[in-house]
Amino acid sequence: MKSWLFFPLLVSFSVQCLASNITIITSRVPNGTVDTAYSAAIKANNGCTPYKWTIVSGTLPTGITARASSNTMSFNLTGIPTKVVTDSFVVKATGCGGGVSQASYKIVIQSTANYVVSLDWNASTSTDVVGYNVYRSPDAATWTKINVSLIGPTLYSDSTVANSSTYYYAATAVDIEGHESRKTSPVKVVVP
Repeated sequence: MKSWLFFPLLVSFSVQCLASNITIITSRVPNGTVDTAYSAAIKANNGCTPYKWTIVSGTLPTGITARASSNTMSFNLTGIPTKVVTDSFVVKATGCGGGVSQASYKIVIQSTANYVVSLDWNASTSTDVVGYNVYRSPDAATWTKINVSLIGPTLYSDSTVANSSTYYYAATAVDIEGHESRKTSPVKVVVP
């Protein structure tokens, strides 16, 4: 009868987090207007997640709050500004291994919009389309629907834009069962 001798197998490994290269990639955020919904996303990449976001100096305009996204890859600014103001602030993102990136921003909240963005698009060729939705984004990635109800014609005027801001717009078609199409290719608008 043979006997077998077993030796324990030892395995070791290490995981390194390359946290030093975390980078905030958003260079600016849009301005806003009093009593109009505000939305912006400050994004980071590289390093390792989860990211921890903080405002290290300055303040946000009254009515706007900041919160990390569910995947922590962005710091979302949302709310309804309540007064005319120019605020500057510095945001810091820290990766899970301690890598840090900081960026400075300025938001101008004006009393009313000085410009109106007029949009028009080609109608859908589908026979069961009952209307359209219009979406706006500060970065062509984080979208907010800006119409309250379905739009019948292929025209829309956005009077909630702020001076010195860049916006992206896209539209979708909605059929009689409420199914929504993919967004059109985004259109970039720079408000002077």
